[in-house]
Amino acid sequence: MKDYQKDFLEAARENEILLFDEDGYTLKSGRISPYFFNAGLFNNGNLLRTVSKAYASALIDPQNSFDFDVLFGPAYKGIPLAVATCQTLATSGINASYSFNRKEVKDHGEGGSIVGAPLKGKKIIIIDDVITSGKAIREAVDIISKAGGTLTGILVAVDRQEKREEGINESAIESLEKDLDSVNIRAIITLQDIIEFTRFKGSSISEEIRTKLEEYQSRWGVRNL
Repeated sequence: MKDYQKDFLEAARENEILLFDEDGYTLKSGRISPYFFNAGLFNNGNLLRTVSKAYASALIDPQNSFDFDVLFGPAYKGIPLAVATCQTLATSGINASYSFNRKEVKDHGEGGSIVGAPLKGKKIIIIDDVITSGKAIREAVDIISKAGGTLTGILVAVDRQEKREEGINESAIESLEKDLDSVNIRAIITLQDIIEFTRFKGSSISEEIRTKLEEYQSRWGVRNL
């Protein structure tokens, strides 16, 4: 695991954004997960600085092979992530632009559904917190295509690396990768990273939690980890 991933997980753990519970958390899917990650709680200046540093580091990490002009933040959670990440990139000498969509098309003033940098003819990276069903990401892909942009990548905070459905060995991200041929999809951290983090933290996270995480991964995790 890289330093920016460790820093991201440390901040998430210390601020109760990443939570563990032996009894588990009920997800929207109905599954009982021994961990829960609420990226919406990165909601103050210090935490936003930490999360934007992680996104920026992932974007410029050579192993991720991202190529972009504009960061697109889908409404609503993606908006502050894209803006803050652009600002952090600028401190490293990378002057990327940002853009985001309105939920409702504006019919006065400049009009339209896009706010920020124009997308036409630009290489676009979608910045968001998590991919669950992939619906919000697919809506953003459609917006970018209609605006004349070229989607080159997607970066999210967490990849849960779990099957979309019982008996189907494919995650939401893997499904998107099939549908969006040649689009580079990455996450700052994965379920595997979280498990490694609990080992790294040693006695501060119980052996029972590590066991529950491994059991969850064994049942719901995609096999090609």
